[in-house]
Amino acid sequence: MAKDKDRPKCQWLIKSQALTAFVTHQTGHQASEHIKPLHWYVACRLVIEGGFRPDEIRPRPPFEVKKHGKRWLLHFSELCGGGEERTVLGGLKTKNVDVVVTKDGIGPVLAISMKGTMNAFRNLTNRMEEAVGDCTNLHIAYPALVYGFLHVLKANHEAEGVPSNDVAVTKNGVVSEGINRYHDIMARLSGRDDIRDVATKYEAVSICLVDPRKDTAGEMVGGFPPAESLLDFDRFFERLYEQYDRRFIYAAPILAKTTRRLEWDPESPVVQDARTAEYNPRLKAE
Repeated sequence: MAKDKDRPKCQWLIKSQALTAFVTHQTGHQASEHIKPLHWYVACRLVIEGGFRPDEIRPRPPFEVKKHGKRWLLHFSELCGGGEERTVLGGLKTKNVDVVVTKDGIGPVLAISMKGTMNAFRNLTNRMEEAVGDCTNLHIAYPALVYGFLHVLKANHEAEGVPSNDVAVTKNGVVSEGINRYHDIMARLSGRDDIRDVATKYEAVSICLVDPRKDTAGEMVGGFPPAESLLDFDRFFERLYEQYDRRFIYAAPILAKTTRRLEWDPESPVVQDARTAEYNPRLKAE
């Protein structure tokens, strides 16, 4: 097992970089390197867009927070990036979770597990069973935990030499029946709305099809999931923030000093960086 100092450090990536790294990686499905950039992208998004402090997140994003009076300034700092993982106590067993936000004195408050599938889509039902088990395990120990599941799939297009079971998009541009069926199943596992709800559901789930073709590598396949779907990628993050605020801020105002999400000053160096144009940064109103 790699020591923390030997792990690749979290980098500030935009979505297209993370997804391109996923679909073009050559070491195969079992290697974690193909999904690691997505962990980094999500961790950075939770800071810039979510307003969480970088030192509360694992892997630690490469940012620093500096306070000037009542202003919170966010700075990029490559040396601050970390590669360590967070092990979370479950009701049945401990689990290393891909991205975790932990609040001092409270514990893990928001977590996101990510999976990547390159082919053999017949095994998606196994992913569903794993997802149910992981979700239940953590919610038993932490009923208030806001837990998300993000699954990226390589959008192999039907062509000569591509096994039928590896096809995600047919020659007619239609998403395969198996993937659509998996979408419908996972939609039933999304939407946990209260700490008293069943532990087997996630607060949010998203499934993304990522194009591997040379000219469009890293782009999400349009129209999937459908715009009205619970599994829409951007709705995924909105849902996590909404549930976090309801549980850890509005329901517990006495803890707001610890739990509130920060609003970045518009003059923050990170906000001025071109990479932030892709995000919807959480900014303090003028």
